[in-house]
Amino acid sequence: MKPVAIFRHLPIEGPGYFATFLDNNHIPWQLIKIDAGENVPRDIQKFSGLVFMGGPMSVNDDLPWIDSSLALIRQAVDIDMPVLGHCLGGQLMAKALGGVVSVNPFKEMGWGEVSIPENPVASSWFGDLTHFQTFHWHGETFSLPPGATNILSSSYCENQAFAMDMHLGMQCHVEMTARMVRDWCSVAAEELAALEGPAVQSISEIEKDLPRRIEDLNAIAERLYLKWITYLK
Repeated sequence: MKPVAIFRHLPIEGPGYFATFLDNNHIPWQLIKIDAGENVPRDIQKFSGLVFMGGPMSVNDDLPWIDSSLALIRQAVDIDMPVLGHCLGGQLMAKALGGVVSVNPFKEMGWGEVSIPENPVASSWFGDLTHFQTFHWHGETFSLPPGATNILSSSYCENQAFAMDMHLGMQCHVEMTARMVRDWCSVAAEELAALEGPAVQSISEIEKDLPRRIEDLNAIAERLYLKWITYLK
């Protein structure tokens, strides 16, 4: 099988549990370090799927790799190559496919519940689940691109995930590991202490009972990733 291309936009926002999942399922992958100056490839024929991770920037920023990333996503969708996006990655997907990315009314930073709407597309990804706890770390949100279906919402962000055929874009972070959570909290300690809002948690709240929370989140990610890889060619 051709490798899955994983696009990283910040060193501490790597593939996390997704890389572990691919290794466990003997699926090759290639990390493309946008944060280290690596170029977005023009040709996707050597890959089986595209995966975009998170980052602190906005898809509306004037950065040299954004337009080429958007073009790559459209190219993949045109040839039915599965695309997967986490947070910034989901926003890139939404914008590439005709959605709009804008400031969310609330910053979400920490653990929070998301609910799964009653529609056939959501059921195909989540089965009989109705809600779960996931990790959030964002201040912007996306609108649904034409043809996409909302499959996750939270009290503070209506569009937490969308699916379009084989393509899955998420606002929340299901890829987290305990190490990633601690690293993000360490880097953002001053920001977390200064922020106020109903969806922003303190570091102690975020790190409370972390091993169990991560184990539960890994199980959710496993479910989503297992479906996504069925579309790899």
